[in-house]
Amino acid sequence: MSRAPSDFAFDTIPITDLPVYSYDLDPDFPPAATAFKKALVDHRQLLFVTPEYNRSIPGALKNALDWGSRPWGDSFAGCRAAIAGTGLNGAGSAVAQAHPRSILGYLQVSVLGAEEVCLPWTDGVLHSPRMAELVDAFWESVRAALPD
Repeated sequence: MSRAPSDFAFDTIPITDLPVYSYDLDPDFPPAATAFKKALVDHRQLLFVTPEYNRSIPGALKNALDWGSRPWGDSFAGCRAAIAGTGLNGAGSAVAQAHPRSILGYLQVSVLGAEEVCLPWTDGVLHSPRMAELVDAFWESVRAALPD
């Protein structure tokens, strides 16, 4: 977040305590899932930052998306989201970013379409003028998409 605008405020919504999603747990939601869903309702503008693993998102992120979508339509609907990430290949996290875009669209989340930030996972990546320029363009797109 070192290149994020100084007037932006960020809260982390923890997902590490979520159990593996199972439909069988829907009638009696675990406390971690209830807290997660409340955080989604309280934060209508979301930033997803994900690494790319095996041309997809980490299982923990998919698990969180599943918990947040249950019961259908009451947590993610109406949110705005931006996605950024990094990966070990030259395309950064381009493939991984496509997966939550598809899922979030289905969950009625308005996802920022551009600028995409797909950084290669290397030390000092933000010291590259070109990479810094891409990140700055991303933040300007986020700012432009925010409600007045």
